[in-house]
Amino acid sequence: MPEEEIIVQVDSLKAFCRQVFEKVDVSRGDAEVTADVLVQADLRGIGSHGVARLRRYFRGLQTGQMLARPQITVERETSTTALIDGGAGLGPPVGVRGMRKAIEKAEEMGVGFVSVRNSTHYGIAGYYAMMALGHDFIGISMTNSDVLVVPTFGRDAKLGTNPISVAVPSGKERPFVLDMATSGVPRGKIEVYKRLGKALPLGWATDERGIATTDAARVIENLNHRAGGGLLPLGGVDELLGGHKGYGLALLVDILCGILPGAGYADTVYPKSAEGKPLPANVGHFFGALRVDGFRPLAEFKATMDDIIRRMKDAPKAEGQQRIYIHGEKEFEAAEERTAKGIPLHPNVMADLKAIAEEIGISYAL
Repeated sequence: MPEEEIIVQVDSLKAFCRQVFEKVDVSRGDAEVTADVLVQADLRGIGSHGVARLRRYFRGLQTGQMLARPQITVERETSTTALIDGGAGLGPPVGVRGMRKAIEKAEEMGVGFVSVRNSTHYGIAGYYAMMALGHDFIGISMTNSDVLVVPTFGRDAKLGTNPISVAVPSGKERPFVLDMATSGVPRGKIEVYKRLGKALPLGWATDERGIATTDAARVIENLNHRAGGGLLPLGGVDELLGGHKGYGLALLVDILCGILPGAGYADTVYPKSAEGKPLPANVGHFFGALRVDGFRPLAEFKATMDDIIRRMKDAPKAEGQQRIYIHGEKEFEAAEERTAKGIPLHPNVMADLKAIAEEIGISYAL
């Protein structure tokens, strides 16, 4: 752990975030859910989606881009599906509600799928997929997001990083938890390279001409002003290393999260008024839950999951490598360590939390 990071205890951090949300009129229940989603990201080592995002939510609530007391409604429903309107509120509460409904339908019918429109940023996709694990179900979660990614052979960003998460229960081994963006890297990684003055690896991003670039500052400047270029999809530029496959996955997420529920999609998410004022984001989500015993006995499935996990972990290692990881394994280990020892936060994040506390007049005791 870098020396400059500051250790904060989990309960204190969660209580602080909850207090911030309540101070801007978010209900106690919604504040607790949103605080938990942010802190769980930090616990699992996904700092880009942790309490460093508190400022984004806080400002959204202050400006009215996110509503503190949204009217969340079920617009359509069948025995296995539902459409929820998030009322332009915080993403985590509607995300939890959507995933719970998918699980309820799976309990009764074997499968459940729920789409959401008129929502906002919901944090890490894995949070919702993992909700199914407590029921021994397979969980699915995905969301579209703000425009950062260029389509293969394109010049301008048209898609979000559009993450996908799938969580699968196992027996004695840790569950399989895939939680991935459909871009090669997140924007935050480009920003780190910009701060350090380092050249980007070729294949992470493009310039305003749509040509792969190593200039991090140029990429960030172009993204800030929508001047062309952006992040590349998984696989990088063109089709040689499969960039078109990452592009296809990102587009699939936009279809299920944007087109299916009638939410924003592509560059229609995060719209602005004619005067440039941010309007409700109209982000969409998609959740699924599958009952394993609808396909085969649960105990058999879990035993076979353990077997495939062990086959991966016990496979011969590449020269110089000591371990093969299963998706989610690093995050589970990080969460165990940080639950016991506390969460390391960068001083810049701590300073921002302190600034928020001073702005709204609450105690800053982290």
